[in-house]
Amino acid sequence: MAEAQLSAHVRTPSAVPQAGVTHVRARHTERFTVVGNHLAQHRELSATAIGLAVHIQSLPEGARVGIKALAARFTEGETRIAAALRELETHGYLTRHRTRLPSGRVVTRTVCHHRPDSPPPPPPAPRRSALHRPHPVPGPAPADLPAPPPQAAQPAPHRAPPAPQPLPEPRTTNLGRHRTAGDFLASLHRDDPRLLLPERDIRRLTPAVAAWLERGTPLATIRTTLTTDLPHPLRTPAGLLAHRLTTLIPPRTTTTPPPPKPHPFQECRGDCGRVFRSSTPGHCRDCRPTPTVNAPWP
Repeated sequence: MAEAQLSAHVRTPSAVPQAGVTHVRARHTERFTVVGNHLAQHRELSATAIGLAVHIQSLPEGARVGIKALAARFTEGETRIAAALRELETHGYLTRHRTRLPSGRVVTRTVCHHRPDSPPPPPPAPRRSALHRPHPVPGPAPADLPAPPPQAAQPAPHRAPPAPQPLPEPRTTNLGRHRTAGDFLASLHRDDPRLLLPERDIRRLTPAVAAWLERGTPLATIRTTLTTDLPHPLRTPAGLLAHRLTTLIPPRTTTTPPPPKPHPFQECRGDCGRVFRSSTPGHCRDCRPTPTVNAPWP
């Protein structure tokens, strides 16, 4: 018999594994997310945490990823979702921090790290003017926790009013000048009935008026300064007069009075003919007659 000829190809062993998963791969051209095996095959994360991480990585910027928003999306409850988010924070896949908006509302900003060792995002650029403002980008989702009640505004610290300036006083004591100043203050009600001062205020303001008189200010000038352009209504007459006497006092004169002129020369009318100074003619000191003393009564 003739030898048999093998016309069929030798059968190769099948590439399909006998057990385990079989991949039917397809090339994605749209709506896909690249996930690293460090997350998909993480040995310490729960299935819920890995699934949430993949879901969050597939979301666009600004999507809501709060506990309530995720619980409304999946069948897991808020407790399991909160625990899974804490797992992702522990292993560096999520960072969350609370911040206060200019309106006073407190929100939670969530940053998703596609790799735990990836650098943090750069800080937001400063605000520009309306002409160069870029297109608005929705920010991260706020937290689902209620914002705390706004704190009451703190009252401004109480500041004590400045101490009033002391009233001017004369350098020298002159009873006549003080008497003139007191009479002047007691007569101010003749110019305006509202300037009728009690005796206590007259005694307090008298040294200030005496200081004006000491500086050579006429009484007419002082009266005009104190009684012109009075406010309406005049609540504290003595306080207004004290303010004007303190703030409007004229400066002291720096000129010194000229020295007194000496008496003219006089010639003695006695026998010595000596010349001496005197306001009136007569005898010098040596030629003046000695006054006689009356003898006692015998």
